[in-house]
Amino acid sequence: MATPRSQSTRRRWKESDARKVLEAAQASGLTLSAFAAREGLAAHGLYFWKHRLGPTAKETSPSVAFVELHRSAPATVEVVLRSGRVLRVTESIDAGALRRLVDVLEQERPC
Repeated sequence: MATPRSQSTRRRWKESDARKVLEAAQASGLTLSAFAAREGLAAHGLYFWKHRLGPTAKETSPSVAFVELHRSAPATVEVVLRSGRVLRVTESIDAGALRRLVDVLEQERPC
């Protein structure tokens, strides 16, 4: 970890130093300001390096987990008509639509 900056000495960080400190800050789970305060660092310096180096791999990776979903087939209902015909519909069919369908199929029509 970088040593805290004293008032009399100003330390210039190398890119590798900044990367290490920013990785430690991210691993801590603290905000950059809180991490800087805890470590005795200047928060504006951390923000400068974060901006200069760009986002880390952890910051650009998605923070959501994908869950596999299995869609089950809708349940099928069989309606046996007086004519002997079998009507198969999903259980989510509108009752009015089913009634109209049965009425049409129950009508005696010669082929």
